Amino acid sequence: MEKVNNTHKSALTPEQIVERTSIADVYQAAKQLDGITQHTDLVHSEYFSAISSNDVYIKPENLQKTGSFKIRGAYNCISQLSDEEKLHGVIAASAGNHAQGVAYAAQKLGIKAVIVMPATTPILKVEATRAYGAEVVLYGDSYDDACSKAYALKKQHGYVFIHPFDNLKVLLGQGTTALEIIDSLKDVDAILVPIGGGGFASGVALASKLVNPHVKVIGVEPEGAACMKASLAAGKVISLSSVETVAEGTAVKTPGNLTFAFIKKYVDEIITVSEFEIMSALLSLIEKHKLIAEGAGVLSLAALQKLPFKNKKTVAIVSGGNIDISTISALIDKALIARGRVFCFSVQLPDKPGQLLAISQILARLDANVIHLDHNQAKVTDSFQKVLLEVTVETHNSAHITKITDELKKHGFLITKVY
Repeated sequence: MEKVNNTHKSALTPEQIVERTSIADVYQAAKQLDGITQHTDLVHSEYFSAISSNDVYIKPENLQKTGSFKIRGAYNCISQLSDEEKLHGVIAASAGNHAQGVAYAAQKLGIKAVIVMPATTPILKVEATRAYGAEVVLYGDSYDDACSKAYALKKQHGYVFIHPFDNLKVLLGQGTTALEIIDSLKDVDAILVPIGGGGFASGVALASKLVNPHVKVIGVEPEGAACMKASLAAGKVISLSSVETVAEGTAVKTPGNLTFAFIKKYVDEIITVSEFEIMSALLSLIEKHKLIAEGAGVLSLAALQKLPFKNKKTVAIVSGGNIDISTISALIDKALIARGRVFCFSVQLPDKPGQLLAISQILARLDANVIHLDHNQAKVTDSFQKVLLEVTVETHNSAHITKITDELKKHGFLITKVY
């Protein structure tokens, strides 16, 4: 079999590469990763099993070294560079998990690594990448800006560019995740994997299908960044005009040409999930399993209730957990509001004793816990005899909110929902 060069442009078409790639290539990647990555054990989930009517297991790659699956592909690719390429060093563009994966791999292998990150990257991610010994260059406002700069530096200094997904050895490394799943759950029926540019899904689908063709592989994309589903529908790689999603790790406009070919051949179906479904899955993972993940990390969990089958042994891959505290706090708040677990309303009251007490008694009677209250006369500009009361309460669900609203109205309080 002709070897495919993964660091330079291959003379083979993506389709030819797909046909020439075998399960032996994935096992070779597993050998390269032996002692480097962790075998993340499957976690059975009674909660996600119940809501999906399937037997669900979580593959927690958020517990992987560097906090995501990306170390698998980065290390597999970099470890197989030639001695000359290693001397030149490697470069990558990333605002997240790929940056840390490349930096960690290069540090382990004693290779110089340069990571170009958008200037808007949170300092936590920048420092985490530097902590692995990489030189970080901050440039531009987006991944595209950073990527252009990375290619310019590659040309200037002769670095080897490590693509985050459209690289055979990278996706083969990601495919080792599927080998671990099948080794742990030999009768697995389905595997759910998130899709951004497609490298993870390509590797997982390739390995799954070549070991057991009967395993269903389902890719999951955010509705606001479903570039692979759109490309498959068009029959060719296309670019979305824009992407918008809380799952920033999968906010990709254009999938890879190579990954498109792999996914077209091996992935059975792509499911898209809404922002609410993503945030709800994140909240459930935290509440039910005490596991922290990023938005992109829970895409597979978000798709569980949309599966076209029941009573199957299903593995949902939680792909990463690199998220800063402020972001996760904001996502949890949004998820609570969307689920009807937090309710904020305002009401104008006569400025006289007893009004606040009356509302408090109604809320207490209906088991709504007040978590914030603002009683402000200055906010009512058209009357000196009224005050504006804004109340935030913990609630059970949307039905509970409706009950509270109806009871307040019954007692003459006309409220305005803030959120």
